[in-house]
Parts: sequence; structure tokens; C-alpha cells
Amino acid sequence: MATRPKYLNLLQIRLPLPAVVSIMHRASGAALFLALPLLLAWWQCSLTSPDTFAASQAFAAMPLVKIGILAAVWGYLHHLCAGVRHLASDLDLGTELKSARVASWLVLVVSIGVTVAIGVRIW
Repeated sequence: MATRPKYLNLLQIRLPLPAVVSIMHRASGAALFLALPLLLAWWQCSLTSPDTFAASQAFAAMPLVKIGILAAVWGYLHHLCAGVRHLASDLDLGTELKSARVASWLVLVVSIGVTVAIGVRIW
């Protein structure tokens, strides 16, 4: 009989890619939920008057703000693509190991690719 480990080092466990994408789906959803009040307040401020709209544009032109916007865009796109992947798995599509890995790579490639395309456009 094998002895069980006394502790479990979670940093040494290598999760499969579908599990990582699933965790990122949950994390991106939580981050989008937490960012929503700030984004709505910014949007409301930009709609108040022409002066606040100009100030919002100037704020959005700052490099760190652009990076934050791109992070939010990636979070949204990743959450969308991973959500479609989860819906497909609920329909028992892509539940085999090979197709789950392919779908996970597809989620990452599409979300990062579209984010890069948007980043090139707004930068």
C-alpha cells in the first residue's frame, strides 16, 4: 500500500489546458463583473456634456488606460469564446480529450487574436 503525501503543493500540479481555460473563464467573468460599475460610470461621465466627453477621450488616449481597455476587451472576448465552448460541452460536443484540447486552444487563439487586432486599431 502506497503512503499518501502529507501535504499537497498546488504549485507543482500541472493542470490540463481545458482546466486552465475554464478557470480563466471564471476569472474573466468575475473581473468583468467587478469592472462593470467603473465602466458604466466612465460611460455616464462621457455622456454628460461635450466637455466631459472630451475629457473621457483624453483619458482613454493615455497608454496605461489603453492597456486597461485592451485587458477588458480580452476578458470579454475570452469569456465569450469560453462560454460558447462550455455551451457546446453542455450539448456533449467536444467532450473527448483531443477535441477539448483543440477547443481550448481555439478559445485562446481567437480571443488573443481579436484582441491584438483591436489593439492595433486603437493604438
